[in-house]
Amino acid sequence: MLLQQQDMVQLHVKRGDESQFLFDTTVDVSLEILIQQVSAIYNGILKVDRICSEIQQLAEHGITLPPNMQGLTDDQIEDLKLRDEWQDKCVPSGGAEFNKDEIGRRNGHAPNGKMKEVLKKTVEEARSLVSKKQVMAKVSITMDMVKEALDQLRGAVMIVYPMGLPPHDPIRSEFENQEDLSGTQASLQVIPEEEAQLWWAAKEMQRGKKLQEYVGKNEKTKIVVKIQKRGQGAPAREPLMSEEEQKQMMMHYYKRQEELKKLEETDDDSHLQSEWSDRQALKRQFQGLTNIKWGPR
Repeated sequence: MLLQQQDMVQLHVKRGDESQFLFDTTVDVSLEILIQQVSAIYNGILKVDRICSEIQQLAEHGITLPPNMQGLTDDQIEDLKLRDEWQDKCVPSGGAEFNKDEIGRRNGHAPNGKMKEVLKKTVEEARSLVSKKQVMAKVSITMDMVKEALDQLRGAVMIVYPMGLPPHDPIRSEFENQEDLSGTQASLQVIPEEEAQLWWAAKEMQRGKKLQEYVGKNEKTKIVVKIQKRGQGAPAREPLMSEEEQKQMMMHYYKRQEELKKLEETDDDSHLQSEWSDRQALKRQFQGLTNIKWGPR
């Protein structure tokens, strides 16, 4: 027995002019809950992206050095008699292959080729699950999908580093929700739930109200909403015409100009009888006055 799919309101969530994800909800949802759900997914996708970036570095250069050793040259580390106690504790499965980190952030003892492939393949899968390309594919994102992406990444790291990562490694901090983003570019992207706002049609959707107070009671509604941090003012309004519609309009005008150019070259007046050249034809079509015949039948 097939279950009939329930009609849902679909939100196309953007930040600024950039699409983020699609989200399905209902007109009866309170804005308090909706803002919480949307901001959790938005911030969750950012977390997935941060972890993926770090795992790519983990695959190439191994675990992160202790903070007091990062950025130092080999000579400086030797002069200061510093030692990474986690190097012998966190050896990747199958052994390590040395690949020096030129910026001196990771210890250079990278996983072997097979384990590196496990990490990189998982990064691709996790990113595709919550990718912005899902908007074009018309796939809505849920918090379960974000959690699935995080679980995939966590599992891959456990396969390659079954003993775990050092407490100072940012990947471990992310998985334990202990990440410190202060002073980083990433911190400017995150929108804390309590500071999040949703805007639609140049109006802030106020907490304490329900979605239907803004969009009506039609569960098949599709709207573009913009997520924003409180205090940043109203986001720019959506253009009246989409990029695809603009392309279609330009193609139409280009085609018409080419046809007119050809007619001018042949000096042919027959086009004056064509429907497309009649400036009143479009008007009559909207008024329902086309294909009218006079006289007795």
